[in-house]
Amino acid sequence: MIPRIETITGKKLIGLHKTMSLAENKTAELWRNFMLHRKEIRNNIDTDLYSLQVYRPDHFVNFRPHNEFEKWALTEVADFKDVPAGMETFDLPAGTYAVFNYKGKPSEAAQTFQYIFTNWLPNSAYELDNRPHFEILSEKYKNEHPDSEEEIWIPVKLKADKNK
Repeated sequence: MIPRIETITGKKLIGLHKTMSLAENKTAELWRNFMLHRKEIRNNIDTDLYSLQVYRPDHFVNFRPHNEFEKWALTEVADFKDVPAGMETFDLPAGTYAVFNYKGKPSEAAQTFQYIFTNWLPNSAYELDNRPHFEILSEKYKNEHPDSEEEIWIPVKLKADKNK
């Protein structure tokens, strides 16, 4: 699995978030709430949805299943002029990402993430950057269907040259 490397400009997103951990996963509840009000967002750029995570800088260094993080259910918008009641804004900063195409049930993606963090990343020219991680759920996303497809965006930066 070889990613493409993309540098993006910042994005404006609107949605909802919850604090959770892998041990106390509230993703289904978050997405249910978001999807109930998704049509209230009027200035969408497209129909893609963003499943976004904000981790503490040491989240992966001292990884534990109970480490909390912020999980967001979002869509990209042109601006923040019309934010529906109860929704929140999120400014996704510009940066470089390793983008992996994943096909399969989202509930079975753990093996892909393990490959990314324990195989691809340590053997690449990149290291993890402290910016949000996200998945783009396009029209090819089909929930728990085995033919579901999504893009996994991992924030990266070139490894520091240790010889300097």
